Amino acid sequence: MKVINLHQEEKELIELAVENNRHAQQKVYSKFAPKMVSVCRQYIKDVHQAEDIMITAFMKVFTNLKNFEHKGSFEGWIRRIMVNECISFIRVQKKVKFIEDETYYEESFNNIDSQFSVEDIQYLIDNLPDGYKMVFNLFAIEGYKHQEIAEMLGINEGTSKSQLSHARKMLQEHINKLKNYSNGTE
Repeated sequence: MKVINLHQEEKELIELAVENNRHAQQKVYSKFAPKMVSVCRQYIKDVHQAEDIMITAFMKVFTNLKNFEHKGSFEGWIRRIMVNECISFIRVQKKVKFIEDETYYEESFNNIDSQFSVEDIQYLIDNLPDGYKMVFNLFAIEGYKHQEIAEMLGINEGTSKSQLSHARKMLQEHINKLKNYSNGTE
């Protein structure tokens, strides 16, 4: 049985891609594009726009590939570029407004029932106001801390916490409405 060092294989692929080897770049793109379009889709409602942003972000990935230091996950590095590109796009569109409300409530957020499909959950997240959606995705999905989110978005930490609290409350209300509708009680 032959043991293949996958990390070494990835490192060699990255080195070839840095040298503008189109085959290596295509391999990187093919390997990560399906996941990264999903990342972009979390922030961008329109699938075609999400794909365009992903392609633009991959151009940045290949332009900056020489700066990847092989510390940490390569996929995580790409993901961060995707998220930053989505945030930049939303900012340019001036679609996001953060309410400087520093009051927030630590509420327990019930796990979403398995009766809801991924599409249902994505629909609910898509219908959040852009500020709520962005903070919710950065915190709940990407795992950033409020201080990091505040720095990324140019807001203060309390505003990040408030946006998350409002997003959770709105999602819970929508989930309850969906439950009531599907149970025939509405």
